[in-house]
Amino acid sequence: MTKPKNKSFWDYYRFPVILLSSIILGSIIGLIMGERASIFQPLGDIFLNIMFTIVVPLVFVTIASAVSSMVDMKRLGKIIGSMLLIFIITGLIASIIMITVVNIFPPAKGVNLAMEAAEEITPLKTGEQIVKAITVSDFPELISRKNMLPLIIFSIFFGLCVSLLGERAKPVSDFLNILSEVFLKMVSIVMYYAPIGLGAYFASLIGTFGPELLGSYARAMVVYYPICILYFFIAFFFYSYFASGREGVKVYFKNIFPVAITSLATQSSIATLPVNLSAAKRMGVPKDVRDIVIPIGATTHMDGSCLSAILKISFMFGIFGIPFEGVGTYVTAIVISILSGVVMSGVPGGGLIGEMLIVNLYGFPPEAFPIIATIGYLVDPPATMINVTGDTVASMMVTRVIEGKNWLAKKLTATE
Repeated sequence: MTKPKNKSFWDYYRFPVILLSSIILGSIIGLIMGERASIFQPLGDIFLNIMFTIVVPLVFVTIASAVSSMVDMKRLGKIIGSMLLIFIITGLIASIIMITVVNIFPPAKGVNLAMEAAEEITPLKTGEQIVKAITVSDFPELISRKNMLPLIIFSIFFGLCVSLLGERAKPVSDFLNILSEVFLKMVSIVMYYAPIGLGAYFASLIGTFGPELLGSYARAMVVYYPICILYFFIAFFFYSYFASGREGVKVYFKNIFPVAITSLATQSSIATLPVNLSAAKRMGVPKDVRDIVIPIGATTHMDGSCLSAILKISFMFGIFGIPFEGVGTYVTAIVISILSGVVMSGVPGGGLIGEMLIVNLYGFPPEAFPIIATIGYLVDPPATMINVTGDTVASMMVTRVIEGKNWLAKKLTATE
């Protein structure tokens, strides 16, 4: 058997380099042209709209096909159980890391912000929000990226019913598997347009909102952005090492950069979902694991949101001159950050609801809401990147729990 030829650095990283170069070029154009760079936004919107159009049928067919192909329902239960445990543990780690950082570098130190007028904050209605998070009132509402969690639940239920019918429903299962491959092929073709679309989108974004980063929120951004970069390289190094040793680290970082760059530019976990599924396939994550963990993770696994929730809480404490210290304060902040990252993300408008939760629980005045909402907007790009790339490494860790530490070595041996 002929040994495959080793690929060069350019062979592995050509597309990420092209993507990153287009975003840098777009950012430079945005800085030079300022708000006039908004003329490029339609080119970016075309890319986002294509991805948003693909994502709903892709989520349905990938999850439904993965579940429908399962013969062993215990495996499905083990995948979902280990997935939820990993989501909570990584969210807890992210929260503890950010608590340590904001105590060393207080994000609101020396910041003087004038309070802006705000509308009265609507009280949280927990029961109503839970219903909206997991169900819709009519089938057409299900076919919308705004209702991803109900779509995921429906897809799992549909796939489970196909599986329970056994041989009689095998043609349906086979059809779903073929459709899944078709949509992934569509994604691979659309990505040829990504450098133009993302470059144009970033030019408009930087041209319009770039100056805000230089204002009163600069210190908070100086704290948050480097932490996200360090978390990406250090935490995900250890997570991928846990998943499958050195080979896990190598395979993860060899394939993750197109996902990271796309999420950074689009600021959308949902828009990046098709690219993420393709990357997980190249990493060797089993179909049933990647097709369940990554779509669910796109709505319920948010390490970046956990990091940002702690930043927001600490920032608000600093603005109002309240010491951010004490075990009780830290525990409350961790619970809120995990709720924001794991639970609220599945609710429509979950980001704003998480921010309202912070304002309400800590008794901050309504005028504080525009401040915390602005921070949320400014930290969104790196937070989304951590959220999305965290889903990928989580799928690798779930595979390790399901199939053992040597799952990747076996996969690589089988392909030689």
